[in-house]
Amino acid sequence: MGKKKIKKQTEEELLKESEKAGDGKSSAQGAAKTGRQISKSRIYIQVSYNNTFITATDERGNVLAWSSAGSLGFKGPKKATPYAASKVAETILEKMKKTGFGETDILVRGIGSGRESAIRSFISHGLNIVSIKDITPIPHNGPRPKKVRRV
Repeated sequence: MGKKKIKKQTEEELLKESEKAGDGKSSAQGAAKTGRQISKSRIYIQVSYNNTFITATDERGNVLAWSSAGSLGFKGPKKATPYAASKVAETILEKMKKTGFGETDILVRGIGSGRESAIRSFISHGLNIVSIKDITPIPHNGPRPKKVRRV
C-alpha cells in the first residue's frame, strides 16, 4: 500500500486561481478578487456514506469556495472518514483566508461519520459560528402502501 496523496495548494496557486476566475461578473468572484471582508456567510456540509462535500457561500448564496474528500485525493471508503472531513474543512478555511468570515451559519445535510469532525475543525480554527442547523431531509409519511392481496 502506497502513501495517500493529499493535495495542498500554496498561496501563490490560490492567487493564480482567483485571477483566472476574475473574468466572471458574479459578486462572489469580485469579493475574492478585491479581498473585501464578507460580513455573513454560510457553510453547507453534505455528508454521505461515500463522500463529504463542503461549500462556503455568502448570504445571497454565491459560492465562495468548495471542496470534497474526493478532490483532495482520498479514494474509496476513505472519503467518508472523519479524518477526510476535517481535511476538507481545513481546505475550505485556506481558500477563504482572503475574503475572511464574519458571522457564519453552518448547515449540515446527510448521514455519515464526518459530520461532527467537520464542525469541530471549523470551531478549532476560530470560526465565528452563529448557528448550526441539521437540514437532512426526513420522510414524514413514506411511500404509498401496496394494494390488498385478493385470493
